[in-house]
Amino acid sequence: MQRCKVPLLLSLLCLTFLISTTATQRPPDQPNVLLIILDDFRPVINYGYGDGNAVTVNIDRLVQQGYFFQNAFAQQALCAPSRNSMLTGRRPDTVRLYDFYSYWRQTSGNYTTLPQYFKQHGYRTHSVGKVFHPGASSNFTDDFPLSWSEPAFHPLTDEYSNAAVCIDPADGRLKRNLLCPVRLETQPLHTLPDIESTEEAKRFLSTVGRQPYFLAVGYRKPHIPFRIPAKYLGLHPVTKFATLDLDYPPYGLPTVAWSSYLDVRNRDDFRQLNVSFPFGPVPEDFKLRIRQHYYAAVTFVDDLIGELLQEVDLSRTIVALTSDHGWALGEHGEWAKYSNYDAAVRIPLVIRAPGMQTPHQQKIDHVVELLDLYSTLVDLAGLPPVPRCDEQRPHKATTCTEGKSLVPLMQRNSTGYGENDGDEWIAYSQYPRPGTYPSLFPNSDEPKLRHIKIMGYSMRTDRFRYTAWIKFNPDYFKRDWSTIYGEELYDHWIDPQENMNLIDRAPLATVKDALRAKLQEKFP
Repeated sequence: MQRCKVPLLLSLLCLTFLISTTATQRPPDQPNVLLIILDDFRPVINYGYGDGNAVTVNIDRLVQQGYFFQNAFAQQALCAPSRNSMLTGRRPDTVRLYDFYSYWRQTSGNYTTLPQYFKQHGYRTHSVGKVFHPGASSNFTDDFPLSWSEPAFHPLTDEYSNAAVCIDPADGRLKRNLLCPVRLETQPLHTLPDIESTEEAKRFLSTVGRQPYFLAVGYRKPHIPFRIPAKYLGLHPVTKFATLDLDYPPYGLPTVAWSSYLDVRNRDDFRQLNVSFPFGPVPEDFKLRIRQHYYAAVTFVDDLIGELLQEVDLSRTIVALTSDHGWALGEHGEWAKYSNYDAAVRIPLVIRAPGMQTPHQQKIDHVVELLDLYSTLVDLAGLPPVPRCDEQRPHKATTCTEGKSLVPLMQRNSTGYGENDGDEWIAYSQYPRPGTYPSLFPNSDEPKLRHIKIMGYSMRTDRFRYTAWIKFNPDYFKRDWSTIYGEELYDHWIDPQENMNLIDRAPLATVKDALRAKLQEKFP
């Protein structure tokens, strides 16, 4: 048996590692799993999702071959909390992470992660790129050795992701620009992080034998800055983005709900625009160029995904593609995540599994959650099902999830049945704020735990989005429903872009009260 020499503080982690490394091996014909995670990727996909501006040939092919969920939602529109929620199958309130600066095994519970569960059942697990968020939120190790069979791979060029490596078109100087088309030969090491990640994933695939694997590949794009090969802009002429839809704050917006996109404002080229804080309009030509560069970044990563999938034996591999959250492209006048709107929390979710026949439409319209992916992949792989966490005590169990398997829904969809079922199809999201008005200090987009005074809890049904911004105590993680700083109600039947807050409409008072009661029951 292996021996761990660690401080007493880490003894529990060491014990878990020993258990995981001595787990029973699974048969060699167990299906592999490839999990592809994009960053800040809203569903700008041509096939199925219907975005005519998207050039996503390889993702389109994956959608055509599998199941795609039209209404999938992340639990928080920020990288680290969302990824930890997805990979532990638990809500941000359970993981107790809303920023980047704590490790759930030390502050919340020694939870079994998705890759760890596969590792315990005989899989070789490997992390490439941005899967867990690097840093304190994954113990500076990407949760190795508990989640992964070998240390996680991070591209050498990651360190230049926010460096001054963009050639400014105005003066030719190197700057930290938002819009950053480049030539590879001018970049550090003559490559980019996502290209490095693709090469590492291909290298890993060339080494696998018959042992089943769980490979997670986290791409950094289309996260800002839009540092991508310049050639991809040619596929997205700025003229095709000439129409911007209702890019202003919604009618009746409570200021606590709004993101002031501080990360975009911090870029050199954006600073030169002198956009007033927090509600000043962005110049029209720059709006179009942001959209152009975002879509070009998606096409860039789509090419890499196609290159990766060529190395995968799809006959024995489950492929899931998703994102940590979305990103607003002018909706509500925002250019960011950092909110509870559909633009920020709606994600693509595409699953292709060997042997899952799709004689009928592969699209699934039910509202589902990103944390459902944990149970779904376990179910598809034929591993022992992971129990649901006790609703009243989700902190207690080491191995459980707060999501549900989507496989029964996929199976019923394949046979044309299952539109009426007893499951709850509601997605819950949340976002913290330090106060009721956008601020620079403390940062109202990315508040640290100690600054959080308000939590916005949001629920999305097939028709409505209801959000309540309530008092929150970060020292004890306590909610106070007696103090509500703002409410929002959007009816997707008449307002799919969430541009009109109906919270004060008297005819909808009964709807508002019912949704508030349901949300308060979920987060008491």
